[in-house]
Amino acid sequence: MSNNMFEVENVTFSYKSYGEVNVDIPALEHVSTTIEKGDFVVILGRNGSGKSTFARLLNALLTPLEGKVIVLGKNTADEKNLWDIRSSAGMVFQNPDNQIIATTVEEDVAFGPENLGVEPFEIRKRVDESLQTVGIAEYKKSAPHYLSGGQKQRVAIAGILAMKPKCIILDEATSMLDPIGRKEVIGVLKKLNKEEGITIIHITHHMDEAAIANRLIIIDNGRIVLDGTPKEVFSNVDTVKNLGLDVPQVTELTYRLKDYGISVDKLPLTVEEAFDILKQM
Repeated sequence: MSNNMFEVENVTFSYKSYGEVNVDIPALEHVSTTIEKGDFVVILGRNGSGKSTFARLLNALLTPLEGKVIVLGKNTADEKNLWDIRSSAGMVFQNPDNQIIATTVEEDVAFGPENLGVEPFEIRKRVDESLQTVGIAEYKKSAPHYLSGGQKQRVAIAGILAMKPKCIILDEATSMLDPIGRKEVIGVLKKLNKEEGITIIHITHHMDEAAIANRLIIIDNGRIVLDGTPKEVFSNVDTVKNLGLDVPQVTELTYRLKDYGISVDKLPLTVEEAFDILKQM
């Protein structure tokens, strides 16, 4: 049995522009990759690179114009697979306010499993477990609009968790959060990946978030241009910069030491790693 969560085969996608001249605006061109079950993948790319389109193709919100996307063996182009695919791969978007629909936190988390036809007793169990997992069980009776941005995003993640997905796809879900909110959400993602074995696909423009993944994909002009571990990808400092992106600050600082005649074999991704390297030197 395949260990792949996603198989993307030669996928091309364009958006239609309906103006004075009808033109196709290419978003992805001939993209092929596989993502294994249990992976923690971060996807980077400048604005308009195609990364959000890629996410929506994985969740079958979009279907390819060419090629195919297979989710746990099911083709996203086949309508009868959509229910299973969206139950297996839940999506968390940029603005948590657009995803929260109920008047209390627990009602909102229960919404997904209710729509799946789950038994009331099981829904209660899932809601409690999901809120416990994301660390906001004490707010279950609260009105969501009283919560912070990070807490709201954790409610959105709990709502996905209650549907027992195999994968969670986050489309810039931390971009509207302050540093504390971002740290909260990233902590939840690491826990879900490590303890529950849930596949995480996290689209972000924060380089420090990219450093925690076990795989990093950079998309530019609708194509995958770099793919590897964060250490492998961020060691190409100049290439990443030329793509309009940054590397983690501590990586760049250590890289720039070569301008002063100090060369480092392996570039660090964290302050702790940099401290160890400099201490040895």
